[in-house]
Amino acid sequence: MNGTVEIVDSVPEAFARLIADRLGGIRRDPVSLALSGGTAKTCYQALAELTGPDGERPLDWSSVDVYLSDERCVPPGDADSNHRMIEETLLRPVGPTFGDHPMYFSGDPEDAAVAYRRIVADLDGLDVVHLGLGPDGHTASLFAGSDALAVDDPELLVVASRDPNARNPHDRITLTLPALERARLVVFTVAGRSKADAFRRLTTGEDLPASRVRANEVVWLVDHEAAKGTGYAG
Repeated sequence: MNGTVEIVDSVPEAFARLIADRLGGIRRDPVSLALSGGTAKTCYQALAELTGPDGERPLDWSSVDVYLSDERCVPPGDADSNHRMIEETLLRPVGPTFGDHPMYFSGDPEDAAVAYRRIVADLDGLDVVHLGLGPDGHTASLFAGSDALAVDDPELLVVASRDPNARNPHDRITLTLPALERARLVVFTVAGRSKADAFRRLTTGEDLPASRVRANEVVWLVDHEAAKGTGYAG
């Protein structure tokens, strides 16, 4: 696996502090942040609630341009929509951002992927990308054996995807490995006993989708439960 592993008591709290620190330290407007779905809800709640010693938000959200790392091809109001979760837990509480770029509205997933590819093509790499780890080792919507995971064309930053193993429902749209490689920072959050086996397999060098992610910097925030059975467990 690539990157630095940090074992933390609370993944959501560590995530919130790291995001505020890294984005707040960039002296440029706007800064770009790509968010995920799945089990990320508690991380975004912590980020929305984060305040400094003076009670003020430590991050100026009006300078943050928000993207998605992946999305399920469901209507925007659907309970399975990543963007709906992000909007409810983070975007509404923190107020207006510089920009908000949902990944899917309707129609053919391939067409939606092409449209999003145009949106991210002008970026000189994303500043921060948040990713999770599925129990099967996938990340974003890059599944073992999928065509999306095999993309190595640096121009194909976004593609449609589907889990060929049928463990994860819905057609998807996802950033590709070449898109992630352009990021300045990729932050993985791994919490709970349900992720322990996948994280252990990563630490032993197994070729899982998440193990293929590279970027300028990769940080893994892992709690004690998820780290059990590895050399990182304290």
